[in-house]
Amino acid sequence: MGTVYSWSVFKKPIEELFKISATQSAMPYTFFLIFYAITMPVAGGYIDKYGPKIVTIVGGLVVAAGWILSGFVSNITWLIVTYGVIAGSGVGIAYGAPMAVAAKWFPDKKGFAVGLTLAGFGLSPFITAPVANWLVSAYGVFAAFKILGAAFAIIITVLALPLKFPEEKIADESNNDEAEQEVNFSTKEMLKNPTFYGLWICFVIGTTAGLMAIGISSPVAEEIVNLDASTAAFLVSFFAIFNGIGRPIFGGLSDKLNPKKATLISYSLIILASVIMLIVGEGNTILYALAFSLFWLNLGGWLAIAPAATGRFFGSKNYSKNYGFLFTAYGVGAFVGNMLSGRIKDILGSYRYAFYPTIALAVIGIIVAFVLLKQPEKKN
Repeated sequence: MGTVYSWSVFKKPIEELFKISATQSAMPYTFFLIFYAITMPVAGGYIDKYGPKIVTIVGGLVVAAGWILSGFVSNITWLIVTYGVIAGSGVGIAYGAPMAVAAKWFPDKKGFAVGLTLAGFGLSPFITAPVANWLVSAYGVFAAFKILGAAFAIIITVLALPLKFPEEKIADESNNDEAEQEVNFSTKEMLKNPTFYGLWICFVIGTTAGLMAIGISSPVAEEIVNLDASTAAFLVSFFAIFNGIGRPIFGGLSDKLNPKKATLISYSLIILASVIMLIVGEGNTILYALAFSLFWLNLGGWLAIAPAATGRFFGSKNYSKNYGFLFTAYGVGAFVGNMLSGRIKDILGSYRYAFYPTIALAVIGIIVAFVLLKQPEKKN
């Protein structure tokens, strides 16, 4: 499901094939992430009803259908529909199920367990970026979509079979007192609480910076650092490691410290990565790799901070549905990040200028975190 993070491998071939701009070539990726976010709160309500196995299989087959249909399109508009709307919706349907499974099996280490589970999603490009690049080079973009889609139909279905919730509620033995005192917010109550909006804004900022960087990783390597396409694709695969490990790292930080401190660490690293990219020039492969490793690490981090904070702030009873609503922030971040980078490239002629906004956003995020990220009190 995480192969969307390999989109930068498809980006330039799509631009050349359809004779379109950088903004237009980002649209399938952007719509994928938007529909991924939109369907999360809808699917969240069905995970408890039908079980994680069924929901994951249904989502996986929709993902596969979107990829396969993308192999038959003739223009960017249809690619937005097949890849963006259909495949993105499939990921939104399936994404929450394994995460909910991890949270229920390991209630004493929710952040770390969810982060470690989602590391698989983040590590996807480690395998799929070089595979996709090889398929595009050997067979063309359309054949690559079809082959990958067929593979996903089989792989996701098989891997969904063991997913199930524990038959009885597992006690949090390390924090029994805390577990007994847990306050559970309904979705309606959560949506009335300022903490939710502070977390939502912070999630938007974290994903805006991370998804923008992921979407332009390969083009930036070729344009600013002057690397060839195969080296750029290899580095995208390398960055996926950081996207993967960022999830258990920041999930663990959210457990051991708190979501606010994890948030402040993330934003500080985003500022550092942005400053590095403003000084990177041709041949500065190591500095480029360092900066983008940090961007990918922090995107992975936010996909652990946000679910961990949801459970910590609003309780575990309505976790799937509550996190689904928070996850709409991911869709907003995807739209803002990708539109921002595409417009900057088209208007100013270089992706370098995209790193000024990421600094400004991180500073805003630090302020919001200080003011709003605190344990909410439930009103009687």
